[in-house]
Amino acid sequence: MGHCCSKDAVVDSVVKDDNNAGSTVPNRPRSPRPSAVVANGTNGRSSSNTPTHSFTGSPWQSTYPAGVPPTPSPARTPRRMFKWPFPPPSPAKPIMSAILTRQGKGKGKGNTTPTGTGTGTIPEDEGGDGERALDKSFGYQRNFGSKYELGKEVGRGHFGHTCWAKGKKGALKNQPVAVKIISKAKMTTAISIEDVRREVKLLKGLCGHQHMVQFHDAFEDDQNVYIVMELCEGGELLDRILSRGGRYTENDAKSIIVQILSVASFCHLQGVVHRDLKPENFLFSTKNEDSPLKVIDFGLSDFARPDQRLNDIVGSAYYVAPEVLHRSYNVEADIWSIGVITYILLCGSRPFFARTESGIFRSVLRADPNLNDSPWPSISPEAKDFVKRLLNKDHRKRMTASQALTHPWLLDENRAVPLDILIYKLVKSYLRASPLKRAALKALSKALTEDELVYLRAQFDLLEPKDGCVSLDNFRTALVKNSTAAMKESRVLDILDTMKPLSYTRLTFEEFCAAAISPHQLEALEGWETIASTAFEYFELEGNRVISVDALAQEMNVGPSAHSILKDWIRGTDGKLNFLGYAKLLHGLTIRSSNTRHH
Repeated sequence: MGHCCSKDAVVDSVVKDDNNAGSTVPNRPRSPRPSAVVANGTNGRSSSNTPTHSFTGSPWQSTYPAGVPPTPSPARTPRRMFKWPFPPPSPAKPIMSAILTRQGKGKGKGNTTPTGTGTGTIPEDEGGDGERALDKSFGYQRNFGSKYELGKEVGRGHFGHTCWAKGKKGALKNQPVAVKIISKAKMTTAISIEDVRREVKLLKGLCGHQHMVQFHDAFEDDQNVYIVMELCEGGELLDRILSRGGRYTENDAKSIIVQILSVASFCHLQGVVHRDLKPENFLFSTKNEDSPLKVIDFGLSDFARPDQRLNDIVGSAYYVAPEVLHRSYNVEADIWSIGVITYILLCGSRPFFARTESGIFRSVLRADPNLNDSPWPSISPEAKDFVKRLLNKDHRKRMTASQALTHPWLLDENRAVPLDILIYKLVKSYLRASPLKRAALKALSKALTEDELVYLRAQFDLLEPKDGCVSLDNFRTALVKNSTAAMKESRVLDILDTMKPLSYTRLTFEEFCAAAISPHQLEALEGWETIASTAFEYFELEGNRVISVDALAQEMNVGPSAHSILKDWIRGTDGKLNFLGYAKLLHGLTIRSSNTRHH
């Protein structure tokens, strides 16, 4: 349900920093974990030991010993929040503060701060006038009991629990389902209420994809909200990983990653960021070895327009993307999480590890994943390149989910490639670009490798070109064809309004390639220098021209204070761009000082 750290955040114990002398962790009895069925409570985990905030990652050991039993899983730790001996470094401090804010805790009696010693929580009957004024009516049906018969509990979270149930009548008569029961008493803030409302919207709007947990209905009464969903009885992906001793073969890992990328690309096209992709949030439909995988737990998910940047710090520590910690992200954050999952599947350990949350965050922000030690030397170069292109700290350089499905490691000519919202964003920018920038991109497109062209051809074909060309109508038809209620909610279709210049022109495949390539993504390729050099040769023949420093500053949208930098990009012999200037023209110039911006 949560939107800004965890929906089930609560402080019930204090753990001292691992490096402090005499630090201790309270011992808690661990009850056997029931089989994962579907999202429970509000955190999507079917476990009796549910972490209290979204930054409690899965603390399994860095390698998996053979024969580790899947139950009970070590994926979860007792509910806890760290007691910091000193104010925690960024980004830990704002994260922990956000957790408390999320709980609706102010500065009054009984509150706990990241550096405080209190362990109290706000009791349900002490919410004050503000809580009593909250409208907890969702407008859902109130006849749950007449339609479903509840069975045993299969999972529990802080805000609620999940139960097995059976339909009494209608299309689901005698059919088993999973019911997530969310307690209204735990909804102590307007944000928590909106989180539940949004989760139902997301599940309903995205319903239909083969790797989405299927939503059936939502009900409420005075005490609870009931979300009826598909019953998944095959357990979590995490348990399968552990049952295999921690590692998948490359072929088996491919099968898992293809399914994850397929549903991620579907969500991203609809303008939905999941924000908590991890092995615990993927369930198998059945216990069969070849059972399809289903993504669950949209409690932290949100709608996002293509050009929007979200700033809520959410997710799970081991899987959170760097830009999330910097509070500026979009769907690329999910791709990072998929990269972490891929890394774990292939080698059985996590790419970023530390003993505390703040240590994990520092590792995510600064460290590079280890692709040198065992077993990486025995893993194919294609697989290693795949992981590198997902775990790039610059979100602009990461592959999208659709692009990843055309990567040489996963490419299957018999598998359809999903439409990618990225091409809409890139074509929009191309249409607004200057003639010089367009010439630079056209030259770059002529130097593309065949691997990159596979993705572009697939996207061009999805637009259903007429006479070998595409126009705005093609882009509109393709997007509407894939539209769901979620896409309307996230206003993805608004991007078509910014592409109106395409109403008066048509793009051949060659110009589409120029418009739909990302120099930032190409720069992440090992052969980027060769591609750029070849592209510059084409640019010299067809696009390079004499340009002044003033004109180049206007082209790059910077002010006079950048002239000293720009003059090094122009050849003194003929006044045209040199190779450095060409590369910078492709990427754009970032001047951090605000007074260098051209207004």
